[in-house]
Amino acid sequence: MNISGNCKMLGNSPEFTALLRSLDVAAATDVAVILLGESGTGKELLARQIHRNSTRADAPFVAINCAALPEGLAESEFFGHVKGAFTGAISDNPGRISQAEGGTLFLDEVGEMSLDIQAKLLRFLESGEFQPVGSLKQRHADVRLIAATNADLREKVEQGSFREDLYYRLNIVPFHVPPLRERSGDVALLMKDITRDLAARHQLAPPVYTKAAMKCLESYAWPGNVRELRNLCERMLILFSGREIDEGNLPREIRHQHQSRWTFSLPDTGIKLEEVEKELLQQALEKTGGNQSKAARILGLTRYAFIYRLKKYQLQP
Repeated sequence: MNISGNCKMLGNSPEFTALLRSLDVAAATDVAVILLGESGTGKELLARQIHRNSTRADAPFVAINCAALPEGLAESEFFGHVKGAFTGAISDNPGRISQAEGGTLFLDEVGEMSLDIQAKLLRFLESGEFQPVGSLKQRHADVRLIAATNADLREKVEQGSFREDLYYRLNIVPFHVPPLRERSGDVALLMKDITRDLAARHQLAPPVYTKAAMKCLESYAWPGNVRELRNLCERMLILFSGREIDEGNLPREIRHQHQSRWTFSLPDTGIKLEEVEKELLQQALEKTGGNQSKAARILGLTRYAFIYRLKKYQLQP
């Protein structure tokens, strides 16, 4: 899995393979999809896979990072503009929606759009029509929408920073993208593939990781997810090309977490994991007065993952 270029989605964990199967089903339809997950989990790669497996595969895939758009230029980027619409508009600009005609428009960090752009986007999603800046004519585009966010959109709706009608329009088919720490066994698989690709690109001999180093890496929480893993693979390749990498050669933050990773001591008599998880879910709800978003944060979960676990154990919020 190459986090920055052409990709093949790798992973043998049940959590990830289940997601891929569900995305293949969604790809066969034209329904709007939203990918929910932490930064660095590969949401754009998954969006591209949905596009490749859809009937729109031969048409353009156009991506917009909503968080990186200057507010004053966002409308022009989305809907285009005509020559002379504003200072600096020296020629017509078709806009990203027109560029995606017949294909897929991917909106990354969709929760960062201004309310004004949200309103215009909602109108386009409902009618397929939009109006370029400075134009008096409505235009039409046939575009399939895939959105992604690492934010809790339901919470943003409650705060008034995200339109409720747009939330429901996007939330038709939501998918939770698991963080790397929840993808059991995938770290070693990803490291091998990423290192091989990077070694070929840099024309360097790949390093060899000892069992102790791999054990340390597999127990690390990977807060930056697959993006962080790729960056580590590239750093280790550059610094230790063709050499052996032991635990002591790994970055300090990884070694430190490995050395002090146990915050709970497992009793010799053992525990029932499901009972512990149920109790933690209930405690989190009690501590937050039933606020699911806050309870999820206490447990280090997304709101969607938290609600999934409530339903799994048939717990009432």
